[in-house]
Amino acid sequence: MPARPLFSGPADLHSHSRVSDGTQSPSRVIREAAAAGLGVVALTDHDSTAGWQEASVAATEVGITLIPGMEFSARLGYKSVHLLAYLFDPDNGDLNTETARIRESRLRRAESIVQKIAADYSLSWDDVVAQTTPGATVGRPHIADALVARGHVPTRSEAFAGILHPRTGYYLPHYAPDPLKAVRLVKAAGGVPVIAHPATRGRDAMISERELGQLVDAGLFGLEIDHRENTEDGKVRLRELAERFDLVLTGSSDYHGDGKPNRLGENTTPDAVVQAIIDAGTGSQPVYPAR
Repeated sequence: MPARPLFSGPADLHSHSRVSDGTQSPSRVIREAAAAGLGVVALTDHDSTAGWQEASVAATEVGITLIPGMEFSARLGYKSVHLLAYLFDPDNGDLNTETARIRESRLRRAESIVQKIAADYSLSWDDVVAQTTPGATVGRPHIADALVARGHVPTRSEAFAGILHPRTGYYLPHYAPDPLKAVRLVKAAGGVPVIAHPATRGRDAMISERELGQLVDAGLFGLEIDHRENTEDGKVRLRELAERFDLVLTGSSDYHGDGKPNRLGENTTPDAVVQAIIDAGTGSQPVYPAR
C-alpha cells in the first residue's frame, strides 16, 4: 500500500513576498495561505531565495506545507520566459551567480527607468527605495508603487497600464539568460523547472514546439496552465503540448498581496502533480507540518 503523502489540502505553487515584488513579508504570505484554506504553498520570489527561512518558520507554526521555490527570469529574444523553480539547492554556486547577475541588472535597469521618468514626472530614486525592503529584488513594481505614493496614478496596475507601459518610451530590458540555460541551471541544482504563465498572449505568441522540445530535453518538468492571465486558446495549446511532451500541468495564483488582484488559492495544483514535483526535487526538501 503506497505511503500517505505528508501534505494535504489545496496547493498553490506561485506566490511572491516583499523579497521581490509582493507587498507582504514571507511569513505573512504563509499565514494568508493558511487562512485561505491552502494545505500547500510555494514561495517563488523573483530570482531570490531570501524569503525561504522566514517562510519555513511560519509554515511550521501554522501547519502548512511549504514548497521552497523561485521565479527565475529568462529571455528568448524579445520574449520574457519565466521559470518556476522548485526544491533546488539554494547554495548552488552557478545558480546563485546567475541570479545575482539578474538582480544587479534589474537594479540598474530600475535606476535608468526612474531617471527617464523623472524628466517628465516628480519621481526620485529615494521614492522607489522607500517602497522596498533591504535585500529585495528591485524592479518595475517598486517604481509603480512609488508612482502611486507620489499620486501620479491610483494603483500599481494603472501604473503598468500607463506610465510604465512599453509604448510610453520609459521601458528598458534587463539581463536574463535564455530559457535553455535557465532550465539546465535549475536541473543542475537539483530543482524542478516549470514554465510560468506561458500563454498570457495566446497560443500564437507562445514558445514554439521546437523550442519547448529543447527545454524538455534539458529537463523541463511542466507548464503552469491554470493562471488567470493565460488565455483560453492558449490553455488548449498547453494541454496539447503537455500531452506531446509528457509534462505536468500546474495551477497557481501568482499572489502578490495588494500588488495584484490575484488571490491565494484561486487556482490550484492537483495532489498527484505536487507529489511528482516533490519526488523529482533533490536540491532541497519541502517544509511539512508536524504529524
